[in-house]
Amino acid sequence: MLNVTQSHHFGFGTQIRKSPYFEATMRWGAKSYSVYNHMYIPRSFGNLEENFWNLVNKATLSDVSVQRQVEITGPDAARFVQLLTPRNLSSCAVGQCKYILVTNANGGILNDPVLLRLAENHFWLSLSDSDILLWAQGVAVNSGFNVEICEPDVSPLQLQGPHSGDIMVALFGEAIRELKYYSLAEFNLQGIPLIISRTGWSSELGYEIYLRDSNRGDDLWEHIMKVGQPLGLKPGHTSAIRRIEGGMLSYHADMDANTNPFELGLGRLVDLQMEADFIGKKALQEIAKQGVSRRQVGIEIDGEMLKGANNEFWQIVTGAMHIGYVTSAIYSPRLQKNIALAMVLNDYSETGLEAELHTPFGQRVIKIDQSKLCRRTLFSRLVFLICSVRRLAIFFLSWLEKPGSDLISTIKRTFSKVGCCCILSNNS
Repeated sequence: MLNVTQSHHFGFGTQIRKSPYFEATMRWGAKSYSVYNHMYIPRSFGNLEENFWNLVNKATLSDVSVQRQVEITGPDAARFVQLLTPRNLSSCAVGQCKYILVTNANGGILNDPVLLRLAENHFWLSLSDSDILLWAQGVAVNSGFNVEICEPDVSPLQLQGPHSGDIMVALFGEAIRELKYYSLAEFNLQGIPLIISRTGWSSELGYEIYLRDSNRGDDLWEHIMKVGQPLGLKPGHTSAIRRIEGGMLSYHADMDANTNPFELGLGRLVDLQMEADFIGKKALQEIAKQGVSRRQVGIEIDGEMLKGANNEFWQIVTGAMHIGYVTSAIYSPRLQKNIALAMVLNDYSETGLEAELHTPFGQRVIKIDQSKLCRRTLFSRLVFLICSVRRLAIFFLSWLEKPGSDLISTIKRTFSKVGCCCILSNNS
């Protein structure tokens, strides 16, 4: 983690790339950065809890240019993309996005990008942290497929939170409300070329804004903030609190090349029956047949609140038996408890089981909250219910205060706002 001082002359050298929004994030108060996909990413604007409340109550704008794009084009682009992932893409239409896994020959997960289909033979992979550009180019060499693979000039921002829809309307007009969850469309904002998708890494209503001209990064950031501030928009960063609440996975933390989809409860993203081949198909067929020995669970951690996220994998034991490890941990101010994601042996994954957790600041007792995790933990279901009821009440009261408004339209807008809290909906 790199802390920002009064001087702008800091960094890791020229080998770490700055985003088109880097100077803007500095001006707007970024306090620290880390490295992700060989790029700087803002990690703090001062207070993690304040960032969380901004996200869940209003809206935040985050620089996520580190979600680098792998562009795949050419006559065989669709068949090649299918080769990379076990998810069946036969129903993926132009203008759709899909959450996918990229697997190796052993069925291990190399990345969990969002796939965007811009045209019949034009795809982007919006990456988590790993060098999938090199992997895809390497696979293509001897694949026999006619494809071109490169990194385009694309830099995404995330506009997330319950007010994000109203901010997008202020930016682009009412037509933006027609953009469906996990869909994309091309837009132009004051001459700035954009792709916008109704996606995000927050478990809140949100949009990702893909800038297609890196020279316009500062202009785009400043314009969005100018329009959004009166509607509650704050500069921010991806929230570890909210993503762990939502059971959202982070590559290199909750999964890696030694983790398979079935251990994570992501079997729905693996189609072993489809005719098309994909890398890792034989291995995943065998894993599905034999079953897994461990699985990811959600846990509660007792004791005083954690001061931040874990920086190492904390070991879980019961008696003299090592049964697993914590992958991501944080204190949730909304739930008022320490929560975490963990990988544990099957025999110890039952709901209600207690075990001992070894941390740098002493031993803690943990309790497992569910036996299966599929990006919606017990925490996220509780939070989703609370948020949905709250927002429905707010919007219904708003309609009552405006006798001339249309109830049906209000209900549609309401469900549009509360209906995208989980990254793995039927449309994703």
